[in-house]
Amino acid sequence: MATPVLKTRDRIVEAARRLFNERGYGEVTTAALASHLGMAEGNLWYHFKTKRALLEAIAAHYADSIAARLRLHPGMATDCVEDYVALLKTCMHEFRTFRFLFRDQATYGEHVESISAQAPHWLEASFVQFEEHLAALVDHRLLDWPRGQLRDLAINATIILRYGLEHFREMGEPTAEGTGAVRKTLLRHLTLFDHALEPVTADRLRTAIGRMELEALAEAA
Repeated sequence: MATPVLKTRDRIVEAARRLFNERGYGEVTTAALASHLGMAEGNLWYHFKTKRALLEAIAAHYADSIAARLRLHPGMATDCVEDYVALLKTCMHEFRTFRFLFRDQATYGEHVESISAQAPHWLEASFVQFEEHLAALVDHRLLDWPRGQLRDLAINATIILRYGLEHFREMGEPTAEGTGAVRKTLLRHLTLFDHALEPVTADRLRTAIGRMELEALAEAA
């Protein structure tokens, strides 16, 4: 089946997202974006007057991605480990697709209104989501962790995942496509509790994260 031809506005948004991810939000000018698209800068301005307007359009897709991820709950797969793998796979897709939103806030400043208004809800919902998945691992005796401390574990895991790419950027480490920064972020959150995981489960999660990256790179090729 042929790939659908994107409308000009959608093509601009997609190209901007890819360039922001690749080069960094602060490094991409509207002139560079127009050149990349093979159009006059005036034609770009017809659709988007500013980079901020482009950011808002990308943020709308980001909001849809968050909403889809928050619908993942334990019990949707054959076992709770696969449920957690599915959650992490969705997180990896989220980080790779909207890499610059997680990495470049120091450049683009505060979130656009559509994100800043929902950010507290998204964070709280993410804490609850990860706590549910971790509780399922505890219930199946795959994670040895006090139930009363699962909330803190979920919060810390979410913080590492949410700010992992920004941390790598601040440390001067590479974060672009193909650097493994997303994979390292996912593996880093496991260090909070992999010592308390049943060994086979810990190995399954680490192996799954590596497999996810290989699949994502293959899809992007």
